[in-house]
Amino acid sequence: MDKVSGRLTVFFEDPFWVGIFESISDGKLSVCKVTFCAEPKDYEVYDFVLKNYYQLRFSPAVATDVKKTGRNPKRIQREVRKQVQNTGIGTKSQQALKLQQEQLKTERKTVSWEQRETEKQRQFELKQQKRKEKHRGR
Repeated sequence: MDKVSGRLTVFFEDPFWVGIFESISDGKLSVCKVTFCAEPKDYEVYDFVLKNYYQLRFSPAVATDVKKTGRNPKRIQREVRKQVQNTGIGTKSQQALKLQQEQLKTERKTVSWEQRETEKQRQFELKQQKRKEKHRGR
């Protein structure tokens, strides 16, 4: 049976608070970045996760090592303390976010290129129509 795990890291990235959702399933890591305006309270984050989790756009999956975590409560507490002190995000998460950003960028480029081309074609046809109308008159 495959194990699926998720993690949310909230940190301050000037001037906004940012949340990084990490989801690991089948040994693949997917990441989504969410921007909060003000510092979110715990109940606000919980409400956000309950209401918006399925609408989040996760990055494409990146292969990662799945580590077995020990169940020692003191060790878990130390790890949590380290994560709270560490303000950055993991390297794999950064790579996944970068990959998602590049894909969205290429999508935007193709859409804007198509819009420019259709606008050029429309302008060209409009010019041709005006020329024909002028020519027809004489």
